[in-house]
Amino acid sequence: MRTIIIATKNENKVKEFRDMFGADVVVQSLLDVEMEDIPETGVTFEENASLKAEAIAGVYNVPVIADDSGLEIDALHGRPGVYSARYAGEDKNDEANTAKVLQELEGVPEEERTARFVCVIAAAAPGKETETFRGTCEGSIATSKSGTNGFGYDPIFYLPERGVCMAELPPEEKNKISHRYQALQKMKEQSMNITSGEGE
Repeated sequence: MRTIIIATKNENKVKEFRDMFGADVVVQSLLDVEMEDIPETGVTFEENASLKAEAIAGVYNVPVIADDSGLEIDALHGRPGVYSARYAGEDKNDEANTAKVLQELEGVPEEERTARFVCVIAAAAPGKETETFRGTCEGSIATSKSGTNGFGYDPIFYLPERGVCMAELPPEEKNKISHRYQALQKMKEQSMNITSGEGE
């Protein structure tokens, strides 16, 4: 039976991957193995996801999946981008990050507040070239927070076609449209390639 490591300590992410791969693949996470945090020194989501996946695959000699995600705001020239989690400081404070974005967009008209969530999944396996899969979710930035579901920038990420912010959606509904879902779907189409690397 093949083993694959998901480079995360988020149990919800791990469950998504286990459901996707099914009983034929043993899915582990960073909660199951000992591994130092991998510095995210890349300047793109693809680079950061690949850095994490390749570093862990090199240590454990099994296929590894890692993701990097964030928010791109057009009026801020793509910021916060790869710095989304630490936009207001190294302590990864969601409230502070959200407040900083709202402050920077103060006075920006609705039609210029377009934005998107981006998720890139990198799949690395011993002896194989790393593959990346990008998913996006388009929306705009609200002028204030709404909703209590989700995390990160969800309370200010407005979905025009639904008339609500991401944090107002039930988790099961969010998971059908999110940037991570889009990336997962692209990866799922090639999952047999990902799990066919060396290592048991």
